[in-house]
Amino acid sequence: MPLPKAELHLHIEGTLEPELAFTLAHRNGITLPHPTVQDLRAAYSFTDLQSFLNLYYELMDVLRTEADFTDLANAYLTRAAAQGVRHAEIFFDPQAHTSRGIPLDTVVNGLAAALDTSLRDHGISTALILCFLRDRPASEALHTLHQARPHLHRISAVGLDSAEVGHPPQNFTAVFAAARDLGLRCVAHAGEEGPPSYIWQALNLLHAERIDHGIRALEDPDLLAHLARTQTPLTVCPLSNVRLRAVPTFAQHPLPALLDAGLLVTVNSDDPSYFGGYVHDNYEALRTHLGLDEATLRQLARNSFTASFLPPERKKALIAEVDAHPATG
Repeated sequence: MPLPKAELHLHIEGTLEPELAFTLAHRNGITLPHPTVQDLRAAYSFTDLQSFLNLYYELMDVLRTEADFTDLANAYLTRAAAQGVRHAEIFFDPQAHTSRGIPLDTVVNGLAAALDTSLRDHGISTALILCFLRDRPASEALHTLHQARPHLHRISAVGLDSAEVGHPPQNFTAVFAAARDLGLRCVAHAGEEGPPSYIWQALNLLHAERIDHGIRALEDPDLLAHLARTQTPLTVCPLSNVRLRAVPTFAQHPLPALLDAGLLVTVNSDDPSYFGGYVHDNYEALRTHLGLDEATLRQLARNSFTASFLPPERKKALIAEVDAHPATG
């Protein structure tokens, strides 16, 4: 039985398995550019973040109706429950859908139909994080935030994702200020392919409470010391980093060095259907390839709840579940 854990860096669109993609394509009368499930799986081979994003956005076309988004979320929650997930803070990309004519209401209502019952049906509490696409104009992000206002009772935070290089967080300073004014928490992707300066911008300009990825913080000793001192969480995604060549090999992954520097590191799956594993698979890869011991893996699980946006009492209860869990080694 996997350790209880939270998942804090998970793009719901990145959980679209080839089998479900074909089911939804058939339902919606769409012809995919890959004739079989096997052909589509073979296309899940990437050289960098952009090559992944090209396929990612192409396959999103099968998501058309509320039922499609509900089925997508339920499929993830079923897999996540089997991987020990007890709480999930789930990213979604509204601009990737509204830009192709799918109303924001359709996306949020479809996801909510699954998330509203996730604790009852899957034993997983959930939160929804609206992400802005950083490679599109900040004005469009601001419009998206305005469109989302009727749904703010379902949205806990905003984030920043998509192609990082050349799209610094500073471009979205005003957007994040507007989100904070609406009572939303803030997180941001930074320091995966982009430089440490992007992490500083996310912290100082966007007031991000968590840094998604953040692995390049190791290149800036002052930043590393700041992250350790403030215990600003990093949501690290090991299998994703290796698959997208942000890290050359698993053996070279910086996660142990980040832990050694005293950072609050969490482990997550990012876009698991594309990157070869869900969150427990990432834990197991750390055990297998980096030799992380039981105590370290258990600390990473505790960290996941500490770094979450859960209320203190539920955090405490879930951390107690980690402590009470039998050894998994």
